[in-house]
Amino acid sequence: MHSMTMDRDDRKRTIVSLGGNVIIRRNDAGTIEEQFRNTQTACRYMARLAEGGERIVITHGNGPVVGNILIRNEAASDEVPPMPLYICDADSEGGIGFMIQQTLYNELVKTGKVKDVVTVVTQVVVERNDPAFTNPTKPVGPYYTREQAAALSAEKGWEMAEDSGRGWRRLVPSPRPVRVVEAGVIRMNSDMGVMVIAAGGGGIPVIEGCDGTLSGVDAVIDKDLATSTLALEIGAERFINLTQIECVYLDFGKPSQRPIERMTVAEAKRYLDEGHFLTGSMAPKIEAAIEFLQGGGSEVVITTPELVEEAASGRAGTRIYP
Repeated sequence: MHSMTMDRDDRKRTIVSLGGNVIIRRNDAGTIEEQFRNTQTACRYMARLAEGGERIVITHGNGPVVGNILIRNEAASDEVPPMPLYICDADSEGGIGFMIQQTLYNELVKTGKVKDVVTVVTQVVVERNDPAFTNPTKPVGPYYTREQAAALSAEKGWEMAEDSGRGWRRLVPSPRPVRVVEAGVIRMNSDMGVMVIAAGGGGIPVIEGCDGTLSGVDAVIDKDLATSTLALEIGAERFINLTQIECVYLDFGKPSQRPIERMTVAEAKRYLDEGHFLTGSMAPKIEAAIEFLQGGGSEVVITTPELVEEAASGRAGTRIYP
C-alpha cells in the first residue's frame, strides 16, 4: 500500500471539469461500459498532467445520470419511497465520482506514478432568496404526457413545461452557487498531492440557517458556475472545461459559424451580450470563465478530452484570458 504524498509546494493547481455529455455522449445508449470508456479518455490526460507535477482537482456534470435516477425514483415509487432531488444529486455525485476515481487511479498505475485519488461529496451553499426559486428553468427527469404533467403539477406542485417537442418535464430551480462547504478540505487534500474529485453535478444545493446549520434543497446548480466558485476558493490558476465540441464558435450552427482560438474577458462578454452562446449549452461555460478570470484566475481552456493536450499548449480548442 502506498503512502499519502505529503509534499507541500507551490506547483500550479488546475481544475478540470468533465461535462455530463463527455461521460455519456450523443448517440450513446448510456451503459456503464460506455461511461467508463469515455471517462478513461479524459483520465488519461489528467494522469499525464499529474505526472508532470500539476495539482489536479476534478469536477463533473451529472446529466443525464441524475435524470435516470429520477426515472427510477418515479418507476419504483409504489414500492420504495421516492427520494428528494438533492438526495438524487448526492447519489449521482457519489456514483460518477467513484467511476472517475477508479479510472483515474488505473491510469496513474499505468504511468508508474500512483497517487491518492479521492471523491468528496460536496455541499454548495445557495441563497434562500435566490430568484431562481420562484422561476424554475432547469428541466430534469423523465418526459411525461400533457395529462401526466397536469396531474403531477396538481398532486406535487411541480412546475412542468414542454421540452423540445419530446414531452413535458419537471422544471427545478438553478440557483447561483455562493460557496463550497468542503472547499477547505478539498484544498488541504490537493496541497498534500491528493487528486480530488468534487462538486459533481454542481454539488448538492444546501441552504444555510441563521445558526449555521445546513439543509438540502431541491435544485440543480450549474456545474460550470459551481466549478468556477470552487476554483477561486482553492486558488486554482487554470480552468480546463471539457465538453463535446472542440472549441467555442461564433454563430454556432449557422452557415457563418467560425471558431474562436483565443479571446479576452472583454471579448467574451461582448459575444455573450450579442447572443452568440446558447443558454444551457455554451453560455454558462462562458459565464463561468468570465467569473473565474475576473476573480483572479489566469486562463480558461474549452475543448474536448481528445484535444485537451493540444489545447493546453495553444494548438486546439479555445483559450480565454483576463
